[in-house]
Amino acid sequence: MLDVSLLDVIKAQAKIKDQINPTPLLSSPALSEKVGADVWLKVEALQKTGSFKLRGAFTKLFSLSPREREKGVITASAGNHAQGVAYASAHLHISALIVVPKNAPETKKAGIQRFGAQLVEFGDNYDEAEAHAFQLAETTGRTFVHAFEDEQIIAGQGTVGLEILLEQPDFDTLVVPAGGGGLICGVAVAAKAINPDIRVMGIQSHASPPWYYSFREKKIADVTYFDSLADGLHGGISQGNLDLALQVVDDFILVEEAEIAHAMYWLAKEHHFMIEGSGAVGVAALLNGHLNLAGQKVCTILSGSNVDATKLGSIIQKHT
Repeated sequence: MLDVSLLDVIKAQAKIKDQINPTPLLSSPALSEKVGADVWLKVEALQKTGSFKLRGAFTKLFSLSPREREKGVITASAGNHAQGVAYASAHLHISALIVVPKNAPETKKAGIQRFGAQLVEFGDNYDEAEAHAFQLAETTGRTFVHAFEDEQIIAGQGTVGLEILLEQPDFDTLVVPAGGGGLICGVAVAAKAINPDIRVMGIQSHASPPWYYSFREKKIADVTYFDSLADGLHGGISQGNLDLALQVVDDFILVEEAEIAHAMYWLAKEHHFMIEGSGAVGVAALLNGHLNLAGQKVCTILSGSNVDATKLGSIIQKHT
């Protein structure tokens, strides 16, 4: 089982504090009024590379031995994790190879290359790209950097929760987007260690619900996946992350695609934030009353801003 403690998160924070932005924690009067609670937003969308993923990437790369740094790293991703690994690798002068499926969006491939990583296109989906990346790791000696099933990655993502509670330790509930599980497991580890009574709620879409069902069955559940606006949360989870979440996360909630789209529009309208679907799921849950939070002090994490401007523009147009 994965073993991550508050001490690991504190150590991660000490390692990466000069490499990341301490992102804003902002009150949302408009959302507070709608929910009947004191609602705050942790704006990781303003992080370098536009996502919290940079925290885990730097933490992992700082943990490598000199020999591992010399050999370089490899990962499989077409999204925020890939850009985080590419950025951190460039900063630390480590060679990075990123494997993406052939159908990866051009904008995301361009973002990866902008940070200097070597790009390899392989397979028709993520699973095929990941399998190829594991093979390349074996043949090249590069260290594979997993997006979520890694103690260093989890500790790095947990610094989001540490920042929240060091700034304002009196939150009753944290509402966290849940994809592979690196963010919610790290945040929950930190939050529960600081305040055992705090509630940590994970949010997924109905289109990609492995956490919702696996958490209830206490084992990896077989679920059906569909395309989602929250594409950064799309995909399976690991037993290691599930076992950790069962200790520190309170529950998982599902939101509909229409609710995610409305939340993206609402954040642009009310806060002038450009938030990707994966980062807007917490607000979607709050706006649609999926959580009983009346009278509480609540924080949700806006985990990323890497949404195509045309897509967001189309969503805004549909809602105006």
